[in-house]
Amino acid sequence: MADFGREEEQRLPSIFADSFIQFLAGLIFFIALLYRQEGLIYLLLLVMVMMYAARLWCRLSLSGIECRLRVDKLKVFPSEKVIMKAEVENSKFLPVWLRFVVPVEGLRPSFSDGELCGESGLLWKQKVTWEWELTALKRGCHELGPPYVKAGDLFGFYQRKKVFAPLQVVVFPRIISIKNFSSPLRDFLGTKSSKGPVEDPVYPVGTRDYRYGRPARHIHWKSSARHNRLQEKIFEPTAWRKILLAVDVAHFARLGLKENFERALEVAASVAVWLEQEGGAMGIVCSGALAGGRPAIVPLSRSSRQLSEVLEVLGRLQLKPAGTLQEMLQHGVNISWGTSALYFCPEIDDTVIRARAFFQERKLPLAFVVIGKKPGITEISGSQVFHLQQLSGEEGAAYE
Repeated sequence: MADFGREEEQRLPSIFADSFIQFLAGLIFFIALLYRQEGLIYLLLLVMVMMYAARLWCRLSLSGIECRLRVDKLKVFPSEKVIMKAEVENSKFLPVWLRFVVPVEGLRPSFSDGELCGESGLLWKQKVTWEWELTALKRGCHELGPPYVKAGDLFGFYQRKKVFAPLQVVVFPRIISIKNFSSPLRDFLGTKSSKGPVEDPVYPVGTRDYRYGRPARHIHWKSSARHNRLQEKIFEPTAWRKILLAVDVAHFARLGLKENFERALEVAASVAVWLEQEGGAMGIVCSGALAGGRPAIVPLSRSSRQLSEVLEVLGRLQLKPAGTLQEMLQHGVNISWGTSALYFCPEIDDTVIRARAFFQERKLPLAFVVIGKKPGITEISGSQVFHLQQLSGEEGAAYE
């Protein structure tokens, strides 16, 4: 882990900063004192004072230096613009000249490559602000930084470097057009639903005043205490379709299909956006590691933040296996009755057959989305099989 806040001293190329030259100057100064060579004494004294003053200035240069890095958006889509602002303040009375650097990856500056730089002299109690426009290039969790400041003495003999904490920007997968989604897949995902007469106790969406005759187990005690009167939970109707998106990262990683993996995430993100628009409940589980370390799981829900959480998981997801989907489903997701699963995989093989058996045991409807060679079959034991070309309308494309 990076040691943010670390300071390092660096010597720039100069004969005055060389240890041997300093030792030699001290030796000559001692000899000049013995022989009372006043001109040489004053010259060497001036050089030595200048060197030690420069080193002391350098040691004090970063004290009181504060850096703040901000962006206007922490979550974006590819090709979206991000405005980043950096503010460096000198809160001490010693003036300094400094250089501020921010390495960037995955986001393209509008006028630079690789890293962003700014130089400025700061007097006492003064601050300077830089602003850059960045463009998100590709999906992923990208770090801005870690930024660092280099400052030193006015002669340029010594420099010190201080590293600050980076920022993370999550770039979601690209959203593809869903107008060409095939009718069988639309039938599987369901149509826009309306309120039904039967409530689903798994999905509370709010509270209201308790009505006499309602089950006591539905009372929301914390809300009742806050309002000083009994409150009961409001649940979603069972008419809403519940779709679990399952991405078999381990399968893609085993075959080394990075491009197909990215296309699978684009389709999964597009389905999630479509489900949000249609009013369906959704969740996601992936057998891969997330940048940031948390599990790649979002439980089924219809909350207002659900789409953002699903897209963030897809944005942070890496092509690194973290177990199997069956293990993730057994220990990390509570699947309620009426849930259907959309399984993303690179090809139809024994791994897919085992996954089908897992869902079949739990009596969960399952459909496969194959991001690879077009399968010769369209159904596996009652489960439909779709191909990328059917979903995106890219009939001429071949992703292998």
